[in-house]
Amino acid sequence: MASLVPKDKRQLRACLICGIVMNHHVFRDQGCPNCDRYIRMRGRNDTVTDCTSTIFDGLTAMFKPTGSWVAKFAHINTYQPGLYAAHVTGRIPEDLEDALAQKGITYHARDGSAEE
Repeated sequence: MASLVPKDKRQLRACLICGIVMNHHVFRDQGCPNCDRYIRMRGRNDTVTDCTSTIFDGLTAMFKPTGSWVAKFAHINTYQPGLYAAHVTGRIPEDLEDALAQKGITYHARDGSAEE
């Protein structure tokens, strides 16, 4: 469980798609545990920079997402355990959003703009 807490907090970034919070080098080395099947971040610094943000707030630590009402309320109950941001500032690039749409995946910005 301690491995879920990032050691180097200076390089924390949140995924713009799922909201998971990890260090830049973890996204680069391992990819996003939830989104890598759609957007390949592993080994791609530019994709990590485009698809993550350093500006986020509200953290939720999720250890058992499938059994958590908080995870269900935050729409992260199908994701991997980890730290998740409530709001992430930024949007993925338009071409990536179009590519997701072609795969039948609707992108929802995590900055709260969809709630307005």
